Amino acid sequence: MKGRLLALCAMLTLLGAAPMQTLDSQLVLARYEMEMSALQVPKTMIFTYNVSQLGASDIEERHVIYRSGLNVRDETIAVDGIPIKPKIVNFGHREDRYAIVRVAPRSAQYAMLFMRTVRDGAHLDYRYELTPLGAAGGFVATGLVIDGLSYLPREIDFTTASASAQGHGALVYGKSEQYWMPLYVTVEASVDGKPARERITWGDYRFPPALPASTFIPPKPLPHATLPPI
Repeated sequence: MKGRLLALCAMLTLLGAAPMQTLDSQLVLARYEMEMSALQVPKTMIFTYNVSQLGASDIEERHVIYRSGLNVRDETIAVDGIPIKPKIVNFGHREDRYAIVRVAPRSAQYAMLFMRTVRDGAHLDYRYELTPLGAAGGFVATGLVIDGLSYLPREIDFTTASASAQGHGALVYGKSEQYWMPLYVTVEASVDGKPARERITWGDYRFPPALPASTFIPPKPLPHATLPPI
């Protein structure tokens, strides 16, 4: 008897639970534009990323990245799952190609057609189909999922094309501390007529207030030994 009462109480609780609220899709887009305009991006960060490629070239690498503005220190710490010592260090000066403020589609660039809601845990996300308003470039966003809590891009579907390759994929973002950062990207492509796949995952984010200037200065090469004249 007690078990039946508990089951009945549980059923009534479920029936009485408030349904998830679905917002008007245009209000979601307006909130999305507002949040994107106010979005803060980190000036300094440290993170790891793993890249895996199959097809035209097979790559399996793990990297640690130090970034301050445009300055980048890229340390390759493992290849094919095997740690390498000494690590391979490269220095660069470039923008973050995966930064959300660079990749996220905006209403000035795309027509956004609401398709459906997508359940995400205890809330709803909103999926849109995108159509470029101008001439398409090498990278074209084709779909957008707006997170129903932050109203920032959860997923960006895209196509990409160059002279020798065409592909499609999805970029997924999420919150790390106070920032909205890439989590992973998957791409299916054809390179010179041959199938290829790529997956990049990011993690271990840290956002220090600053990094030493020496982080981005290549070490001076050791002097060559000179034999004395005979």
